[in-house]
Amino acid sequence: MNKFVYMFDQGSGDKKELLGGKGANLAEMTRIGLPVPYGFTISTDACNAYYDAGKSISETIEQQVLEALTNLEEQTGKSLGDPENPLLVSVRSGAVHSMPGMMDTVLNLGMNDETVEGMAKLTNNPRFAYDSYRRFIQMFSDVVLKVDGFYFEQLLEEIREEKGYETDPEMSADDWKEVIHGYKELVKSHTKSSFPENPKEQLFLSISAVFDSWNNQRAIVYRRLQKIPGHLGTAVNIQSMVFGNMGDDSGTGVAFTRNPSTGEAKLYGEYLINAQGEDVVAGIRTPQPIVRLKQEMPDVYQQFVDTCNLLEKHYQDMQDIEFTVERGKLYILQTRIGKRTAQAAIKIAVDLVEEKIISKKEAILRVDPDQLNQLLHSRIDDLYERSPLAKGLPASPGAATGHVVFDADDAERLGKEEKKVILVRPETTPDDIHGIVAAQATVTSRGGMTSHAAVVARGMGKACICGCEAVKIDLKGKQFKVGEIIVKQGDVITIDGSTGEIFLGEIPMIAPQLSEEFQLLLTWADEERKLGVRANADNPEDALKAVEFGAGGIGLCRTEHMFMDANRIPIVQEMILAQTYEQREVALSKLLPMQQEDFEGIFEAMEGRPVTIRLLDPPLHEFLPDKEELLVDVTKLQMTNPNSEELKEKEYLLRKVRQLDEFNPMLGHRGCRLGMTYPEIYVMQAKAIFYAIAKGIDKGIAVKPEIMIPLVGHVNELKEMRQLVINAGLQVEEETGKTFDYLVGTMIEVPRAALTADQIAQEADFFSFGTNDLTQSTFGYSRDDAEGKFLQAYIENKVLPENPFASLDQEGVGKLVETGVKLGRGAKPGLKTGICGEHGGEKQSIEFCHEAGLDYVSCSPYRVPLARLAAAQATIKHELKQSVNEFQAQK
Repeated sequence: MNKFVYMFDQGSGDKKELLGGKGANLAEMTRIGLPVPYGFTISTDACNAYYDAGKSISETIEQQVLEALTNLEEQTGKSLGDPENPLLVSVRSGAVHSMPGMMDTVLNLGMNDETVEGMAKLTNNPRFAYDSYRRFIQMFSDVVLKVDGFYFEQLLEEIREEKGYETDPEMSADDWKEVIHGYKELVKSHTKSSFPENPKEQLFLSISAVFDSWNNQRAIVYRRLQKIPGHLGTAVNIQSMVFGNMGDDSGTGVAFTRNPSTGEAKLYGEYLINAQGEDVVAGIRTPQPIVRLKQEMPDVYQQFVDTCNLLEKHYQDMQDIEFTVERGKLYILQTRIGKRTAQAAIKIAVDLVEEKIISKKEAILRVDPDQLNQLLHSRIDDLYERSPLAKGLPASPGAATGHVVFDADDAERLGKEEKKVILVRPETTPDDIHGIVAAQATVTSRGGMTSHAAVVARGMGKACICGCEAVKIDLKGKQFKVGEIIVKQGDVITIDGSTGEIFLGEIPMIAPQLSEEFQLLLTWADEERKLGVRANADNPEDALKAVEFGAGGIGLCRTEHMFMDANRIPIVQEMILAQTYEQREVALSKLLPMQQEDFEGIFEAMEGRPVTIRLLDPPLHEFLPDKEELLVDVTKLQMTNPNSEELKEKEYLLRKVRQLDEFNPMLGHRGCRLGMTYPEIYVMQAKAIFYAIAKGIDKGIAVKPEIMIPLVGHVNELKEMRQLVINAGLQVEEETGKTFDYLVGTMIEVPRAALTADQIAQEADFFSFGTNDLTQSTFGYSRDDAEGKFLQAYIENKVLPENPFASLDQEGVGKLVETGVKLGRGAKPGLKTGICGEHGGEKQSIEFCHEAGLDYVSCSPYRVPLARLAAAQATIKHELKQSVNEFQAQK
């Protein structure tokens, strides 16, 4: 018979796939002797069996749960449902990968009208017992019976106001009895059934609800964001309850062994006296900093510090720990690897190396490359004279400006319209996840540094302020007040998540500065990685930024971007509209010195590093006015001024636009096809490059450009264009008396080029895979249409695992890349290969490039640090894989 249920002392920390992260950690903490309330874990296998059985708990699983429950009752000396000595349990989810707040939890399970009286007698604290009971009814009804928690909060608020109370601790046992009666009436009116009193019925309904929550909307969204597989399922942890709401010698809290925002090696967290765990996480009350516990319960505080140190050393990483103090006794409810900002992740990794806890290679693997984007964004200008509107807790660092919204749905809708918004809420719940994703930042008026909003925002690298009590939010009126100042939906505010300050309007920002730890980690990464990292840069400013971020060269310089300047567009249009070769040459002669100046600036910025320059790629109509707008202008002029010179010019322009218009521009007259039909354009560009090399030589700059011919599909195209470039070089060499060192290669971006790479390699010094266009032409997708119309639905419905334009499709497009590399190097050993599409800055694609044997990846300057780290991780993972394979081969 399959085993589905494990007592805590039957598991261990290495069984995450089976027990989930939480269950494995509870088992491990039990194993090393920490004060963990006893319980058992229902495995992820049971979750999958539940779904396989049509969302039904099998008899086998039910029997094993009941056996484990009997074991738990024997260990604790209490029984579920016993009015004299009741056992109360928590029912919590526990995914393999941490998904904080995304799935459901039920606390105080086992309470009913009889056991509440037993608890009151046993504890001699009726207020505590009835408070626990009302919490259970509220949570169970929300999670299991699907009665919205809003109704319970509304009723509680009404009773509090009626009695003149401001906080829950003021409520007496009789007050809670009144609340409980009201709650039960709410349940009856919404579900048409009485609240279930049988504890075993409560238990199995809760287990089913937790399994169901694996596929709730917020969990699905979170998994998609974090790229967590959907087939893993969640475990369920049944744990005997301990109570932090038994008086002033009790409490509950959450703490990190290091600061999750900065990485500082200092205990960081919060607690609430006389409260249960959900009060801290849900943000219902604003908690106290953990250091205050030292004054209120010094012995408990010291025991907690010792436990934190033990857990961090045991797991060799920063821990996120939940704890409860019941009548002066400390219990550890959970530990897990703590979510952290990129800044903190880097500092913690580097510090752990310096503390000799982990190796440099382990430190490199500890930092998620995607997080590095957080460090490469702006912050509020230091010269700005700060006059904050309000100040809350600095829950997640960074600065952001946006329009105020009060609803997660509004944030998502406006985000899709590419509007920058800041989500402002009393507190967030896991149901707000889509709004937090869409917003630039989040502000809450309640909650602390470990509330839901804070943890989720830190994990996403978004700025967040919590517990800003000065902000009085009116959700119905869609506005908030600070004193007499009213801020309405749509108004612009700026927040600084590093200080907790909120400002009216937009505030000047400055570029980020990279910490010493960041630079050190990237130095270690450079020592490990085999892949080169270059940047896509089209001007000297971007080139300098690329060098600053550690790029080894430029992998893609798009010359068409040099034509987009407002001063140049008229000359480019003059070239396009020319009716004769001579007219076109006149326009080209004006463009040549402009392009030459651009290349000189880039060569100077790169100081001898390789620069790959792509000759003109887009179709010519992209440089002309929009056809529909022209048609409107022509129609208006025909009606208002039919004999004007302006009308004649616009009619001619419209004819030319129509002549150049294409049914499918992506597959049309562009790339090397332009060079083949208008060779003078490519000659001008090649000469501009060679004149710039000559200037560089005069300045003592060693320049070795790599001239790239785009969209080659047949070797004859490259053969002809290569000769064109060589002839232009010889001409400029003769004029200047200088000798040039350069390469001529091609962009592999259509399937035929990859499939005939052995032929094309005969004429190429290098290949650069243009994976954006290669993805379009391999799938037969127009990127803009696909992403706008059906691609998101494909991903949501699991037709595709992810967006192939964001992460390289290794099964299809990847095979073409591998084929191109293999054929190319077969024909020309040592052929240099790289990629320059957006995939060059995406960690999974970078790992593929390493495995495929490419020489370099190229990405935007701001993604260069990410690529350096991801390339090092790819090298380390490859070495580990090889070691495992060799070990298995020896066995």
